[in-house]
Amino acid sequence: MQMAMVMNCLPYVGIYLTKMIVCPIISQVMYDKYSGRSRRFGFVTMSTAEEVAAAIESLNDTEVGGRKIKVNVTESFLPNIDTSAPESEPSFVDSQYKVYVGNLAKKVTTEVLKNFFSEKGEVLSATVSRIPGTPKSKGYGFVTFSSEEEVEAAVSTFNNTELEGQTIRVNRA
Repeated sequence: MQMAMVMNCLPYVGIYLTKMIVCPIISQVMYDKYSGRSRRFGFVTMSTAEEVAAAIESLNDTEVGGRKIKVNVTESFLPNIDTSAPESEPSFVDSQYKVYVGNLAKKVTTEVLKNFFSEKGEVLSATVSRIPGTPKSKGYGFVTFSSEEEVEAAVSTFNNTELEGQTIRVNRA
């Protein structure tokens, strides 16, 4: 089986491609897991490489629903497209004693953040903000403490210090 990728498409393009391509096995438009909106690309699986080449030749740069679509071969066959939600983070315990931590290195996890700040007090909770639907960090997070003194100690101790090779910013949230 061979797969073609279709970019800049609307949700109904999967139905259009199923009708236009001679022998598709599967057509799937990808949707955002949180908003339910089309991510404007999809995949069409066909039986042979010749069918893929014919689909690319006949449909690449054509207009569907007022948008020019791009059809090409995927870099590698993707037999199992992961449509599951990413593993959930532990639930965040909010508190009035909270700090914002900015400029986090991409490899910093919630656990690393919690352990780092636990030196200056009892950390109730920590979280690294992630791009929805992905495990990618947005580069900032929050840490909650059990008292005002711990917040002050965290800000004064950790602002402009290094975590995982990157200087972080720590402010009251």
